Amino acid sequence: MTTIGPVEYVIFGFPVNKFGGEIAPELGKLINGGLIRLLDLTFISKDPDGNVTVLEYDALGSLPGFAELDAEIGGLLTDDDITYAAAGLEPNSSAALMIWEDLWATPFTTAVRNAGGIVLEGARIPHQLIEPAMTELAEA
Repeated sequence: MTTIGPVEYVIFGFPVNKFGGEIAPELGKLINGGLIRLLDLTFISKDPDGNVTVLEYDALGSLPGFAELDAEIGGLLTDDDITYAAAGLEPNSSAALMIWEDLWATPFTTAVRNAGGIVLEGARIPHQLIEPAMTELAEA
């Protein structure tokens, strides 16, 4: 059996449907560098009238850079995940739903598992919360 590293699920929001061209190349660097394995990716957009459009990974050829990503998409995102993300979107905004494996953390998490350890709790701390705290600590 293949050892699986930590797997993360995240929804990135994009107010006013504003995308730059920097996402796909940076995601590609993470994949090609062996840091992550992309397991699933879906884009959702809501127009000004509240109509929702879903663009799943296999249809991303229309988005620059995403067709070239080396991904092992396995259909992990469900209709419920997509409905949940779409319900939280404001009109004229978008979201990217992603699931990836943190390959860089696999040796450490394997060691924790081999020692009988289990995850009791974990969370991603949003940038807008951690940045002010780290700035305050640096200034103290």
